[in-house]
Amino acid sequence: MGDVHYTNEVEFVVLQRMSALNRNQSSELWIKPVPELKYLNADNVGRYRLIMRFFYANHSKMRYWLKPEDVYEGVEQWKLLDDYTLEECQRDLEALTEWKNLTSRHDGGRAGSIEEYLKKRFRYQMTPYAIEIERMLQALETIQGYGGSLEPALLERIAKYISEIRDESGRFAQGAALQLWKDLQAAFRQLHESASDYLASLQTARAEELMLTDQFLVFKDTLSEYLRDFVKGLQQYGAHVEGMFRTTETAVWDGFLEALVADEGRLPTLDNPLTDEERMQIHQEEWLVLQQWFIGTATEPSDVHYLERQTKDTIARVVRYALAIQDKHRMGISRRRELEELGRRFLMMEDPDDAHRLGAYAFGLYKTRHFQGEPDATSDSADLSMWDEVPIVRSLRSRSRIQRRSAGTEAIRSTRQKREEAAKEILEKKAREAELIREWVDRQTLLMSELPVLTPEQRTLLLQWIGLCLVNASKSARTPDGLEVRLVVPSDGSRAQLVFTDGEMDVPDFQLFIREVATS
Repeated sequence: MGDVHYTNEVEFVVLQRMSALNRNQSSELWIKPVPELKYLNADNVGRYRLIMRFFYANHSKMRYWLKPEDVYEGVEQWKLLDDYTLEECQRDLEALTEWKNLTSRHDGGRAGSIEEYLKKRFRYQMTPYAIEIERMLQALETIQGYGGSLEPALLERIAKYISEIRDESGRFAQGAALQLWKDLQAAFRQLHESASDYLASLQTARAEELMLTDQFLVFKDTLSEYLRDFVKGLQQYGAHVEGMFRTTETAVWDGFLEALVADEGRLPTLDNPLTDEERMQIHQEEWLVLQQWFIGTATEPSDVHYLERQTKDTIARVVRYALAIQDKHRMGISRRRELEELGRRFLMMEDPDDAHRLGAYAFGLYKTRHFQGEPDATSDSADLSMWDEVPIVRSLRSRSRIQRRSAGTEAIRSTRQKREEAAKEILEKKAREAELIREWVDRQTLLMSELPVLTPEQRTLLLQWIGLCLVNASKSARTPDGLEVRLVVPSDGSRAQLVFTDGEMDVPDFQLFIREVATS
């Protein structure tokens, strides 16, 4: 592994086994409690946090080991605790040591007597876990909103790094692949996190409130231009990176990853060393994530596509809010002069068609009113105009909230005549259908390309039979009228043009075989 040498083969095997053991333990830690976080929710959380912040401040100044007296004096300088004593500070340091936030060592070098030497005196230092916890807390204290930014320069930088990897074709100087990988990962991580945070900040309730104020009109143009520049960068550099990923052979990327693993192997480390195979597997997964971010997968589009669409939606929302503010301002403006001028123009027109056109330009379409109901379709043709349909008559009731009683009694209305007419119409339809079925049963065989001009009723029955056959694996079906219909699909894919009285339909040249079957 790189330039690391071992005294014998046994030492190498032992280190490998220790490495594997440590990696297995790291995954087991995911389901175990973290005692280093106890001081953030303990009863005396204020005292513990002040002590740990004092340790972290001294750690940043490279003062690692502190005495209890130094800690007590430092905490007292902030004047945030009342009646705090050195004995309480000593107990707090012991509790933090028990929770593994601090580590201690005996301090007997400055004892002036045997009693002082025998008395337990310790110095304390932060553990690595505690350092990271305090660093995280300090970063959380500075967060105000989501932050983030949209920087097309990061996309340009990523495209430049990918281009360098492709041009080198696996021929990297020692350490060059590792540095290029660090730069690429840093730019990619910054682009992803900054863009996500910035777009999320525009979705907050505070941003919504700002977009409803008049001050937003001043900010609108700058924000829209900022978002458009980012979309242009996505379209330009995102497509460039996608093209490089799709046109470059996989061996080029594999050569880069091999050079990267070799550079990492040259770094001497005793803390959980990885084998070359493990490093290669990790970097291959990271490289796959980077590729999918730009080119997507077989079932999902790329993250560049999602980011571009989200940015465009944000631009549309910004424009929509700005128009709403402007419309609100225009609502209070008198349009008397405009209406008078429009009226004069109407009076000057002699042709009613010109007046209709002017009205359409001035007022546009009127708001539609929707009525519930299913009209009786006179034809199935999609080309039939609505003006050629039979009008639908609906009686409207008053929408007033005042309930008024009828002045007199109403007679009982008889619906007998309507029922008789409806029954007569149904019987006539059944008779026509029975006559049609009898005609086709006598023919026994129907070929789509040989059928004459059909009526809409014949079309409905024909499509019903074809549908019943297609849903069955045997391509046959029985109808409620006691018929057995068998469908034959053309093997050569030929098609036929069915002609109806109200239109045409292109269908496969099916062949139907019809016969009557005995019903019990």
